[in-house]
Amino acid sequence: MKIETEKGHEIVSRVLLTKIREGEWDPGAKLPSVVELSQQFGVGRSTVREALSALKATGWLDIRHGGGTFVKKILPTEAQQGGMSLFQEADSILELLEVRKIVEAGASAFAAERRDERDLAKLQAILDRMEHALRDNDTVEGERADVAFHKAIAESSRNTLLIQLMDSLTQRLGETIGKTRELWFYQQKSTAERLLEEHRHIYGAIQAGDAGQATALIHEHLFKVESVLRASIPASD
Repeated sequence: MKIETEKGHEIVSRVLLTKIREGEWDPGAKLPSVVELSQQFGVGRSTVREALSALKATGWLDIRHGGGTFVKKILPTEAQQGGMSLFQEADSILELLEVRKIVEAGASAFAAERRDERDLAKLQAILDRMEHALRDNDTVEGERADVAFHKAIAESSRNTLLIQLMDSLTQRLGETIGKTRELWFYQQKSTAERLLEEHRHIYGAIQAGDAGQATALIHEHLFKVESVLRASIPASD
């Protein structure tokens, strides 16, 4: 039997959540800095950042770039947390991918219809990050940019529920993309370049306002993701 050990960021996340639930930090309160929390827990700053990101994804924290981390003024309900647990307990990455197909197809169509210049600028900036990561062979940054790209599409949809759903998926989405890219990167570097091109084409359809094309490209992209994942799963007897 495989025994799962709790990771450092999971422990920090759990302790921070307990503090919030027990009222040590009220809604809207500012948390100590990453440096201070790192010293308090005796862990690295990256571990603290992972913990904070996880709590942000589940609706407990608001991270303001350059402004600090705050407890959400309106905390998640038990119903919302129950919905999040569905993603945490998904049986497999392939099961999560089925959810992505449904959610991202709708998000990309709405994004093509509703995006503005700020949305396009954000998507383009993320594509630039992906290109730089590819050039520098920085797989970690490539994964982060990949997740950011799909989240930005949801944000461009202007649908609050879709955005919240993608926020809830973020933690597991990062795991999916990370494992998929690992499989891709075992192949030639040109494959990673084609992956970047797929994201550029999706951006192009959204920029052109072509909802049908944006949806088709997302489906094609996720179908390839599924193919890579299925190819890595040993056939059962």
